[in-house]
Amino acid sequence: MSDTVFYHSGPIVTGRVVRLMPGYAREMKVGQPALVVVLAAATVGRLIGRAILSVLQAGTRGGAPRRWRELRKAPEFLVTPLRLRDGAGRLCEVEIHGHLPQSALEPSDHIQITVTRQKDRTMPPKVERIVNITTGQLLRPRIPTLWSHIGPALLLQAFLGLSLFGVVAAAYATTR
Repeated sequence: MSDTVFYHSGPIVTGRVVRLMPGYAREMKVGQPALVVVLAAATVGRLIGRAILSVLQAGTRGGAPRRWRELRKAPEFLVTPLRLRDGAGRLCEVEIHGHLPQSALEPSDHIQITVTRQKDRTMPPKVERIVNITTGQLLRPRIPTLWSHIGPALLLQAFLGLSLFGVVAAAYATTR
């Protein structure tokens, strides 16, 4: 007899882990408008940085900047399907987006999870938070964001570029 798999719509599900299925990679979407603004501002910041470095360093060169094509390609994150049996005995499936420690969940662990629906209603709900009642652990899977994908160096360059643009605009406004 095969069990029917349910997708819980409620925000909190309590049950026992039946099985963690093998994980797979899923690509996240990157919004092009935000990427264009950051790259344009970072180009100005990079030019300022290169000018300063060329004065301070004679002939040494840093790493190559990341190109549009590299940044446009979205980062991948791990998706691990999780099956659990809820308090009513129904088999439920949810998805864990991001990484968890290897020994965080074991079969038969008693867990309480907070889930949210995904945009695609045919997909299982996404786990936001896991409380492993058996071990007393609170787990929050983390996936990459647009800002972690872009990286701190490029964001710093963008901030520098926007700051320079603001200074030039303020100077221009005071001369008028």
